[in-house]
Amino acid sequence: MVTPSRSKKASAPTAAEAPAVATDTTAGPGKRRMQMIDIARMAGVSASTVSRALSGSPLIPEATRTRITELANSLGYRVNVGAANLRKRDVQTVGVVILGDSLQMISDPFLLSILGSVADTQDERGMILLLTRLKDNRQDTQSNLVGSGQVAGLIVIGQLTLHDYLNELSRNGFPMVVWGANLPDAMYPVVGGDNAMGGYLATRHLIEQGCRRIAFFGDISHPEAGLRYQGYARALQEANIPQDPRLLQSFLFGDTRIRQVIDSWLDQQLSFDAIFASSDVTAISLMGSLNERGIAVPAQVRLVGYDDIALAEHVHPTLTTIRQPTTEAGRALVNLLFEALAGQPRRAVVLPAELIRRESSV
Repeated sequence: MVTPSRSKKASAPTAAEAPAVATDTTAGPGKRRMQMIDIARMAGVSASTVSRALSGSPLIPEATRTRITELANSLGYRVNVGAANLRKRDVQTVGVVILGDSLQMISDPFLLSILGSVADTQDERGMILLLTRLKDNRQDTQSNLVGSGQVAGLIVIGQLTLHDYLNELSRNGFPMVVWGANLPDAMYPVVGGDNAMGGYLATRHLIEQGCRRIAFFGDISHPEAGLRYQGYARALQEANIPQDPRLLQSFLFGDTRIRQVIDSWLDQQLSFDAIFASSDVTAISLMGSLNERGIAVPAQVRLVGYDDIALAEHVHPTLTTIRQPTTEAGRALVNLLFEALAGQPRRAVVLPAELIRRESSV
């Protein structure tokens, strides 16, 4: 967790304890005072967006600030100036939530590359990054981060099985953006690679090299890996190559038992001439296991990974892979989060997939 160090008087309340409160100056006896959430609902934005707009925050585009301010004025709203001033003392922070319960996932080179780009982009905007890992049964962590005022919004890395929960957060007005697959019913902004095309390009490349028994390593219940599998299946179908279910090996991203899973699969002594792995870390582990068994890559088995992490061009043989542009990914995540904070309509950014040919497949 990275947070700014700052001194404050012991008696001073925090931003979470003293949120900026909008009041209805026309409220009379027995009439409920309108709350910040009321104007947020009318404006179609989150309460945090209304709060920042009424306090003149530069995080909110001028047009949005003007629209919300005019709505507030028309309803007789007035901001609690004291509470607003307390909020202005806080450094603006964005929460980055990594879904999953694996320490391996946080150390994944591809994930670290995206985080680096997010941090650089936020720094350019004068923002601070607060990093947390969401374990199983701790979904409330995401809503608590925003509701408590600790962060302005959330960048969520991954979807896992929490797609419905992420949709619920979006319906409740939580400003956030998700790195993952662009699912048809997603209500939240999403940034991700063209996974189906990436899977297709990888498999078609192996077919063009003469491969016909192509194994797939990846958990197809995972949204991104599932789309990569769809691309794999499409390429096989176009080439009239029947699928063999024995060549499909389910494997979770970041699973620390990677070598055990690979060795168990290889022990079956199946017939295959190529492997498409849904991550570079998996592909590099496969390369090591194959080498230990005296199976040469690419002479006997061709291999393609996914992500194009830095290590891919330094292993031997160098790894053919599908490149995901992490610099663009980080910038797009931050940009879409700022759009969500400004109350702009949800949109998705799908980044192109590119086949990088190296020694492991040619």
